Amino acid sequence: MKADVLLGLQWGDEGKGKIVDVLTPAYNVVARFQGGPNAGHSLAFNNIKHVLHSIPSGIFRENAINVIGNGVVIDPVIFSEEIQQIEKLVKHIKNNLLISKKAHLILPTHRMLDAAYEKFKGKAKIGSTLKGIGPTYTDKISRNGLRIGDILSGDFLEKYNSLKEKHNRILKSYNFSEDYSDYEKKWFEGIEQIKNFQLIDSEYVINDFLQKGKSVLAEGAQGTLLDIDFGSYPFVTSSNTVCAGACTGLGIAPSKIGEVYGIFKAYCTRVGSGPFPTELFDSAGELLQKNGHEFGATTGRPRRCGWLDLQALKYSVMINGVTRLIMTKADVLSGFEYIKIAHAYKKDGQVFEQFLYNIEGNIEPLYTELRGWNDDITNMRKFEDLPVALKNYIKFIEKEVNVPVWIVSVGPNRDQTIYNPNYTSKN
Repeated sequence: MKADVLLGLQWGDEGKGKIVDVLTPAYNVVARFQGGPNAGHSLAFNNIKHVLHSIPSGIFRENAINVIGNGVVIDPVIFSEEIQQIEKLVKHIKNNLLISKKAHLILPTHRMLDAAYEKFKGKAKIGSTLKGIGPTYTDKISRNGLRIGDILSGDFLEKYNSLKEKHNRILKSYNFSEDYSDYEKKWFEGIEQIKNFQLIDSEYVINDFLQKGKSVLAEGAQGTLLDIDFGSYPFVTSSNTVCAGACTGLGIAPSKIGEVYGIFKAYCTRVGSGPFPTELFDSAGELLQKNGHEFGATTGRPRRCGWLDLQALKYSVMINGVTRLIMTKADVLSGFEYIKIAHAYKKDGQVFEQFLYNIEGNIEPLYTELRGWNDDITNMRKFEDLPVALKNYIKFIEKEVNVPVWIVSVGPNRDQTIYNPNYTSKN
């Protein structure tokens, strides 16, 4: 058996949470492989919206095992708050959620360091969520981090205090001071909460699932264009958000990867700082933001909006080896007379048909214009009922990217999901 991978192809916020929730009935296991509480996966069903930060999006499906993999970083405070909210709806959570011993812990001082670093950068700040993600991955790479498995050792408190003191010295050098004693108290309470769950050697468990013929869906957090290596550096996250990250974040071999589902919005958005070639500053951008309710699920910050960037999409498909595309928020484009897609960039008088090393500065997107549609598609449930203009939009993307659009999402709820009958469904 091979593990299928689901990930975002843009700058995050593509709707991964909803799609994982929709696909989970076809899988025995859902496993998160990177990121932390900087993620905000929104799910909507039974007229209730749920936002997950650390816990896999299959948690609301009773028959699915959910795994937090070794590539994830965990804040016990946020984890504990999530558990309390989920337990109001899900009674099986302690049986269905497994946590890798190798996942790293976000300390209260990691959050302080995050804030200190952003403040020090001033106008050059990257737009961090201030959840302590970067400093935690920094400690991981420099071999100073604390892991979930450490909480079971007798010298855990000693290890914690040692790392805390190291962080305090750094904070002092930045002249950054903030009382985190209340958060620290909640943090240790969260540690006790984590102990109530099954702490596992996830690489063995995941591979055992596959060997026994269990179907596994690996869930990514942030989008491909935020990848630490392949994203718009330095305005990126601190982990590998691409398909290869599923191998290192779960401990599975590349040969064990099956389908790769790439999710993209029918347009583009970005939260925080960083280059965004197709960003709109006119009424069209305002309409996308308004109709798409484009505000961050984690931070609440307004998302910058723009037309679909085809070169960025092709790049992400190539990097990840995407086998099926999933388009979300197609309904947000309803009402536009014409829709634009950036098919190339113009920089310094030259035309480029690839995602550039540096997409900052004076880059002019070159657009293809397609006719839009006025139909309200939120109540449509069959692909053949979609407006001709939308189907032409999909065909144009498929031809350019050379990957089929398997699913079209026409709203945030589970049932607002349309499968393209031209391609075999997994469900």
